[in-house]
Parts: sequence; structure tokens; C-alpha cells
Amino acid sequence: MDRGRYTPAATESSQVELMRCRQNEPHDQNALLGVHRCRFRRQTEQLPKKAMVSLYLFSLVLITCLLCFVEQAYSSYPKPTKIGLGYTLLSLEEVDGALLGLLQVKHNNYIYGPDIPLLRLFIKHESENRLRVHITDAKKQRWEVPYDLLPREQPVQIVSNKKKPIRSVAEYSGSELVLTYTCDPFSFAVKRKSNGDTLFNSSSDETDPFGPLVFKDQYLEISTKLPKDASLYGLGENSQAHGIKLYPNDPYTLYTSDISAVNVNADLYGAHPVYMDLRNKGGKAYAHGVVLLNSNGMDVLYRGTSMTYKVIGGVLDFYFFAGPSPLNVVDQYTSLIGRPAPMPYWSFGFHQCRWGYHNVSVLEYVVENYQKAKIPLDVIWTDDDHMDGHKDFTLNPVNFPRPKLLEFLDKIHSIGMKYVVIVDPGIAVNTSYGVYQRGMANDVFIKYEGQPYMGQVWPGAVYFPDFLNPKTVSWWGDEIRRFHELLPVDGLWIDMNEVSNFCTGKCKVSVGRVCPIPIVGGRPNPTCCLDCTNVTATRWDDPPYKINARRVEAPIGLKTVATSAVHYNGVKEYDAHSLYGFSQAIATHKALQGLQGKRPFILSRSTFVGSGKYAAHWTGDNKGTWEDLRYTISSILNFGIFGIPMVGSDICGFYPKSLEIDGTKNLTLLVNTEELCNRWIQVGAFYPFSRDHSSYISPRQELYLWDSVAKSARNALGMRYKLLPYLYTLNYEAHVSGAPIARPLFFSFPSYTECYGLSTQFLLGSSVMISPVLEQGNTQVRALFPPGTWYSLFDLTYTIVSKEGTYVTLDAPLNAVNVHLYQNAIIPMQQGGMVSKDARMTPFSLIVTFPAGAIDGEAQGNLFLDDDELPEMKIANGYSTYIDFHASVREKTVKVWSQVQGGKYALDKGWIIDKISVLGLNGGGALHTVMIDEEPLTSVSNVKVYTTEQKYLYDQRDGKNKREIMVELKGLNIPVGKNFSLTWKMG
Repeated sequence: MDRGRYTPAATESSQVELMRCRQNEPHDQNALLGVHRCRFRRQTEQLPKKAMVSLYLFSLVLITCLLCFVEQAYSSYPKPTKIGLGYTLLSLEEVDGALLGLLQVKHNNYIYGPDIPLLRLFIKHESENRLRVHITDAKKQRWEVPYDLLPREQPVQIVSNKKKPIRSVAEYSGSELVLTYTCDPFSFAVKRKSNGDTLFNSSSDETDPFGPLVFKDQYLEISTKLPKDASLYGLGENSQAHGIKLYPNDPYTLYTSDISAVNVNADLYGAHPVYMDLRNKGGKAYAHGVVLLNSNGMDVLYRGTSMTYKVIGGVLDFYFFAGPSPLNVVDQYTSLIGRPAPMPYWSFGFHQCRWGYHNVSVLEYVVENYQKAKIPLDVIWTDDDHMDGHKDFTLNPVNFPRPKLLEFLDKIHSIGMKYVVIVDPGIAVNTSYGVYQRGMANDVFIKYEGQPYMGQVWPGAVYFPDFLNPKTVSWWGDEIRRFHELLPVDGLWIDMNEVSNFCTGKCKVSVGRVCPIPIVGGRPNPTCCLDCTNVTATRWDDPPYKINARRVEAPIGLKTVATSAVHYNGVKEYDAHSLYGFSQAIATHKALQGLQGKRPFILSRSTFVGSGKYAAHWTGDNKGTWEDLRYTISSILNFGIFGIPMVGSDICGFYPKSLEIDGTKNLTLLVNTEELCNRWIQVGAFYPFSRDHSSYISPRQELYLWDSVAKSARNALGMRYKLLPYLYTLNYEAHVSGAPIARPLFFSFPSYTECYGLSTQFLLGSSVMISPVLEQGNTQVRALFPPGTWYSLFDLTYTIVSKEGTYVTLDAPLNAVNVHLYQNAIIPMQQGGMVSKDARMTPFSLIVTFPAGAIDGEAQGNLFLDDDELPEMKIANGYSTYIDFHASVREKTVKVWSQVQGGKYALDKGWIIDKISVLGLNGGGALHTVMIDEEPLTSVSNVKVYTTEQKYLYDQRDGKNKREIMVELKGLNIPVGKNFSLTWKMG
């Protein structure tokens, strides 16, 4: 790298030049060099020309060595808080509704490399609620997230770099957001138009702990001031020990890494540089979102009153989303990055997996025992046990012979169950392996020095496919097709795609060494057994700024692909690293969708901005501890904000609580696991993606192994299967608007500040609240109830009325979980079953929740039904039905009715509504004038009417002698696909 070659100035005296240098050099590692250069001029003016040339050459060598020494010495000091003087706005003009400008560095310095002297600025209101600010090199194209991976508008290019006049008005106003700027040093602020609140402000002064804009080749820095009472969420993926809210001075590093989720506040499997900011102004809530669309590694320093991005490459590409509600923010965000993928109905059933299901007989045994225990189960999974030598797209001929496995699949498919298998990206280097042969023939692997880059994972030496290469996408699709013809699996689980590597650096197979090294039980050993040398010679492998990788400032090439390796079109792994899982998900989705035209199901460990358009996610390798159980809630809620609503965690924990195994410890571990597994399934039954998964080093933890856990599972999963219509409708809402399936309470109660930091409860949709036990030994739970009326889902007569919001202590015996319904909702349910296919064909019921004692109230809900194997999820007559449900109570008249779109599909399926329950009605006495579609109830046979008095666990209302009832009508037999109206008068 050129650090600034010295060229002597013939007209200046040595003394004047020395003074000038001393005055003008910035206070950084090059100030000393500037003084030496000036002294060099002064001392050589009188030398003969030959001597001067010799001395000059010698001095250049000396200066270069000195520079290296200073840089190394400098790197051992604490990282500077302020770097440089920023940029000056040279020109700014309006073109086609956007602002185009040039920024010039005020003073060059060499901390983390030389500044890029001239930047191009692009600002545009891309919609009424989205503003973009894009800053890059004005003269050279820089890396940014590829537009073919994440489609979006490309910034307008400035044709001329000549200085042009700056607009006279220093603000740029849109419908919801206003951008203002200052010229010298350049900064910008984004404000909310409706109330003038500043959402982002990059200016700095002497009192701030950060400086102005910095833009170097491998170091970008920009900051924003924040109000101290702002509540921030996002910036993942990480396990957040302090809960869902961002916590000042916790590390937030974004760089995809294969370190298990037991590591708190560390950069885990995904990279999501997006946050939501929720503020309360005079009792009214305002939310907005900010994403920095950049795939390079970065540290984000959140101090409570400011935030600083420190990025090691790419561009500054900010998008601001106006909100103002949390749901609005996610809607606006996913409209940019892609709406979440529609999921098949069966994926909302329960899933069972284990690394260590060694043969087909074990799979048969597990399925059989779930059926015997009467615990619902939709999907059985295998980790890499089914593979031949851990090689992708193969079957173990001894333990998983194809005929026996096909027979097993036929059996489970006949009852509606599904089978999903794992695929790792590393392709075994094996000349007799067809997948490898075809990969080499198509030249699909990441390269290092012109040859495929070698790493190691479970099969031993591997090459890694380059999913940025169109040829790789085609080859990958063909391999999936070939495997599907071998074994018609129902979904794919793409794992270890950060990408994970057991080795570091440049590696080759070591002659005479067994690799992988087998250990007890025939399991592979993750110890590197290749012959490797560290790769640190390039600035890509050893960048000047060290992000806090793995929370220890680990080299960014540690246990992954060397960051100087090369992808398609010369793209460096340094830039594209965090896109690996995202690009693999896109290729896998394309392949599965092309197989039979069915809706794909893909589960990916590594994710990036936009991954939710193609895949679901689980939160990775957690541990069977109470702490890990608590962390899962924050992690899952964050992914809803990230636009990946289909998310879950390994129920009961992937790793055991203790890895030390002996007779005594193992017994203790099993006892501890039973209570933990009871409580975990009570939470996990309400994860959007619900799967029990464990490692082969863990004790078995299928839910039927303990009577108490089986009872909890039947209770919690039994309710999940009744709620499948509600969950599937939330899946539709997620697909069309980005709305998370699992949500923090502040999504429904944004003005209620008490819930801003709540990380121990969550909502499904807007109206179903889960309040689990998360601590060992507890048989009660202290739950927060925001203002309103709440009804227990497991006993609809039990009611809590929270006037202004309150905590209530609830009983929670070992086999029970507290789930409550909020007022003003209509929840569609069915009768459940052992498999979602059967549960889906049972009669429907509706639960209508009015505020307790309401004499004038409304409720609403909806239901989406479709052929869940079709790729598209939309309202279209013939293969889907969408229903809006409404209810009202006014002057003692109760009305429940529906508005149906595309009713043919539901009518063809024969679905009916058998029961409607209306909660919180005021009064008593008999119902009269009951009408169904304007027909008196007396003319409708088999309809039964029941009234039950509500019981109050907690009631903050004034006054006594309150009497509210629940009215249930059974045997209605109302077609789901047809509009209906049900009315009656209260006695």
C-alpha cells in the first residue's frame, strides 16, 4: 500500500517547510514521518547530486521501515476515538428527485490507511416512508451487496466530478422524513416531519465521544447522536444476556461466525445491521428503523446516547424507515429487502431431530413412541447420520439403505408426516465422489491463488461452492435434483454456512495422516488434520482495523475461508463473507421450487439481510441451561424484526448442561433436564418454528422419555395444533406485510413503556400472549399484563382486567403454561390432532374477546386458507380463501359475522365453523332472538347455547357486583367459505 511518497519542493526553504509540516500534519502516526521528511530536505540541500540521490533512496527505505514500525507500534495502543477532520461538501444538485453531491476530505491521515479523497453522495426519498443515503468513492467502484442478490434501486452516477453549486436550501423534505445537512464538516440529520424529532444525526463536536465521517478503503466510520430515553432493538445475530433491548456498551459485532449460541454478546451465525428505535413522546409512541446495507465486518458501538459504526469495507448505504409503529417499520423494511417466504402448513407442526439417529430403525422407533405417547409430531429430521462418510447428497448403504429408507418415507408420508435432512456446504475432496467430480468439472468452488480453496469439515478435506457464481447455482440445483430422485425429502436444512471450517489459512492434505480423525463412537473429530499455514500477508487477511470478532478480536479468517480467497468475478471473501449463507439459501430455494413446483421449506443457520425471503432460521447450538432458555426469547423476537419470522430454538438445548460424563454427573444431568425440558416445551410449543434437537453427546431428550415432559408436551403442543389456523394466518400476514409471527409486547402496546424491555414474555400475532416459567423450581410466574382484558386460553372463564397495566403472579404448576388472549380479537381455531394434516380437517371454532363488561365494543380477526404446496401464497379464487371476521356488541345486541374472499376453496374442502365463543359480555339471563343468517335459532337443528360466568383472577376496575358471562354456541355447522351473520339479544 502506498503510504504517501515524498516529492521534494524546490522553492521552499528547509526551515519554512519544516515549520509548515509541523503545523499542518495531523496528530497521528504520520506526523513523525512528516517531520523527518522536512529535516531530510533541509539537510540535503547542499549535497552533490549523486550523493543526494543515494541518500534519497536510502532515506526512502528508512522511512518505509519506520512507517512499518510506527504502524505496528500504533496497533498496540487503544483504538482512537476520533479520526481525522471529516469531509467538506463540494457540490450538491438535484437530479430526477434525488440529491447528488461530492465530498472532499478535509485533511488526509493514515490511521487505518489513507482517506479516500473524493466521495459521491446520493440521497433519495425512495418512497413516502423510506429515505436512502448512499456514500461511496467518487472515482472507483467499490464493493457493495450485489444488486442481483438483493434487488433494489441503483444510485444515480454523477457524470462529472467538477465542482457545482450547493443547493441554497439545506434540507430535503419528503412525505414523512426530512434530511438536513451541514457543509463543513459534512454531516446530515434525518428528522420526522410530523413532530420534528431527530432520528439520526451524524454531526459531532468536541464533547462527543466520536468524530466526523471517516471513509478509507478498509475503514469506514460514521456516528449518530441518540436521546438517552430511546429504546433500541436489533443488530444481530447474538445471544443477548441483557434481554431484547440494546444495552449500552455491550459489544455488537456483525460478522458471520460458527461459534455456538452459548456465547453471549458475540457475533454469531447471521449479520443483520438493522435496528429499530422506539421513543415515547408525551405518552405517544414513535418507532423508526435504520439499516446500513453493508456485508463487511463491523463493530457497532452503542453508548446509550450515541452509536458509532466501524466498518472494514464496502460503502455507507443507509435506509431510514419512518414507521411510526413497530409494525410499520417491519413492513417498510421488508418491502425493501423482500417479504418473508410463505411456509408450508406442515412446517408449523412439531419437529423432532437429533444428531445421532444412527439408522432407519431409530427413526421408526422415535416416530412410533411419539404416536404411543399421543404427542403431536409432523416432521422427523436427520443430521448427517444418513450420509455416506458425511458427504452431501449421499446415503449410508449400511445404516440408511435406500430401499428401507424409501419404505419409511412411504409410511410416514401416508399419514401426512414429513422428512427433512441436512446439507453442509463443504464438498468432500474425493475423486470417486460424483458431486465433487461434477463440481470440479463445472469450476464451482471458491479459489485461492487460482486453485479451489481447501478447508475441512465433517467429511475431512472439502472445497466450498461459490454461490455468487451462476454456474454454481445451476450445479447446486442439479445435485439437489439428483438427490431428490434418490430420496424424495420434503425440505432441506442448510447448516455450517457462515462458512464454517475446522482449519485456518492455506491448507493441503497431509500425506500419511488420517483425516478426519475418528473418535469414540465413530464420530468425526472437529480438530484440524490438514497441513495448514497461516495467511496474513495481505491486507485482506490482516486488515488495519480489527473488529471484535468472536469477542476477542480474532483474525477474521479464523475457522472460515481465508479472507483473501476469491469468488466469482474477482470478489474477495473479505467482502462477501457474511453473504455466504444468504447466497446458498437463494440457490437452494431456486432448486427446490424448480423440482415439482412446490413451496420450498429451507432452514438456514447463517442469515443476512433478505434471507427471510427464502428460508427459515433456528438460533443455533444452544445449551440445556435455564439461561439459554431465557436467551431464546430475545433471539426469536429479534429475528421477527430482521424479517425472518419463521424462527425457533433447539427445544431442551442442543448441548448438555455439562460435557463431563460419568455415572453420577449423568444422573444429575438427566434429573435437571426433566424439569428444564418441561418448561422448555411449554415455551417452544409457541415458537413459530418448533423443533426438539440435540447433539449426540447429549442425553436423549425426546419428549416421550419422561412422563412429566410428555404431559407438558400433550398440553402445550395440543394447544399449538388447535392454534394452527391462527399461526398459518400469521404466516400469510408475514408474507404480505413482513409482520413477525412472534412479537415483543411493545408491538401491540407501543405506548406502554413498561413493556419496552420485557424479554420474558411474547406475543403470537397481536393477541395471544405467552408467559412461561423461565427459572428452575418456580411454580408461579410474575407476568406483565398491559392495559385491557385478558382471558386464559386454557380456561376461557378465567379473566384478568388490567386498567393501567400491572404485574400479576400466576400459578404455573409443572405441566402448565400461561397463555392469554387479549380483548377485541377473534381467534380461529380447530380441534387439533397428532399430525397437522388431520388437525387441518377438523371443524373450526371462533373465540371472540370483548373487553370485560363492554356494552359497546368491537372485535375482529381473520383466517387464511390455501393449498400450502403451491409456491405462491395469495388470495386467488380456486385455491385459497381469506375471511375477515367481525363482532360487535351495542345496546345488548351481539353480532358476529364474516366477509369471505375466494370462498370456493374452503367450500370445496368442506370446512365448517362448529362453535363460536363470545367472552366478556355484560349481564345475565337467557339469550333471545338468536338469528343465524336471518333465520331464527329454533329453525336450526342441533345448535346448543351455553352461558358461563367469568371468573376474575385480577380485576382493577372500580365498583363491585360486576357480572360478565361467556356465551358459547355449538353445533352451528356454518360453511367457512360462505358469508354468515349471527346475532342475538342479551337478557
